[in-house]
Amino acid sequence: MPWPRVILLADMNAFFASVEQVDHPEWRAKPVAVTNGDIGTCIITCSYEARAHGVRTGMHIKQARQLCPELIRVSSRPRRYAEVSANIMHALARFTPDIEIFSVDEAFLDVTRCQQLWGGPRATASRVKRAVYESSGVLCSVGVSGDKTTAKFAARQQKPDGLTIIPPWQARARLADTPLTELCGVNTGIANMLARYGVHHCADLQQLPISVLGKRFGNPGRRIWLMAQGLDPEPVKPSLPAAQSLGHGKVLPPNTRDAATIRVYLMHMAHRLAERLRANRLVAQQFLFGLRQYRGWQRTIERSLLPSDDEMVIYRLGSRWLSDNWRSQGIWQIRIVALDPKAPCQSDLFQRKHPRRERTHQAMDQINQRYGAMTLASARLLGRSSMPDVISPAWKPEGHRKTV
Repeated sequence: MPWPRVILLADMNAFFASVEQVDHPEWRAKPVAVTNGDIGTCIITCSYEARAHGVRTGMHIKQARQLCPELIRVSSRPRRYAEVSANIMHALARFTPDIEIFSVDEAFLDVTRCQQLWGGPRATASRVKRAVYESSGVLCSVGVSGDKTTAKFAARQQKPDGLTIIPPWQARARLADTPLTELCGVNTGIANMLARYGVHHCADLQQLPISVLGKRFGNPGRRIWLMAQGLDPEPVKPSLPAAQSLGHGKVLPPNTRDAATIRVYLMHMAHRLAERLRANRLVAQQFLFGLRQYRGWQRTIERSLLPSDDEMVIYRLGSRWLSDNWRSQGIWQIRIVALDPKAPCQSDLFQRKHPRRERTHQAMDQINQRYGAMTLASARLLGRSSMPDVISPAWKPEGHRKTV
């Protein structure tokens, strides 16, 4: 009997560490921990062999080595992880056009319309697991249910390399004893508010009218009420909306006060943002510049004379603002965001063309695409951070979100 709705979540197991074990067979079945570069001290992720010793994501490498002396420390390779993820996502897209790439290591698939093609939920999930392994060598856990929230819950039940099926008519009962904070999207603020009503688990929410959450949180609150009943109405979203903004940020050494260092980081972010604008054939005119200090962010929005994809234009805007507003306070992070990215239109009547600089950008972008980011860059970036870039939380294998 076909289900009225079949949603799968494919969740790659300890993804970054698994890729390292695939690329280095000698590390298989051994404890592996990935850090952000050789100077990174915090574990990004670790293999299940490391987790068996108590090592966890977010743990300091020194503490992890006390728990597991034989731990293999590996510097992250974000571009390699993005490449493997793209291969996986392309393999999954063969099952259904209704696929939502939730993160670099997770994807929802709505196979409701494909049940006759791929068989029942279990057969389809088995095929998905096999496709992930054949395209990457990485194992994954798959959860299957009638809605996204329950499918994600199911995928966590058997790790690594699990397959859990919760039929839609069993979802409410299976979720009943689950703390609300384990549902995707329920943060501590919402959980604390519900706790005042005596609501801690999904079953407790059945006693609270949906209107209470709707009045306090609007549609997101109503959705949480339905999620707890195994009735999440949220559809799988295959389409990627047009770019509303594009940004890049970098963490500095804590409490950085050296002006030259800050300007190198500023130039680095301007370079990466301009490169990304050009890759997506976009220009922008409004740019947000942010400095994170001890007590929070200092931000401004600066506007270029004309829309641009040139890092020197962006850098000069930020540098001028820095000169006028920075008073040697300690800086922890820098960020630049293009607030109005759009396709370039007909040139302004008085806009000067710089064909030589355009050819330079084209050559530089081609070299960096072939040999890796920052292979060719401005000489002033020689002193930039040796910390590797990271994969954007909103990463997608195509389009403007394909960024590291």
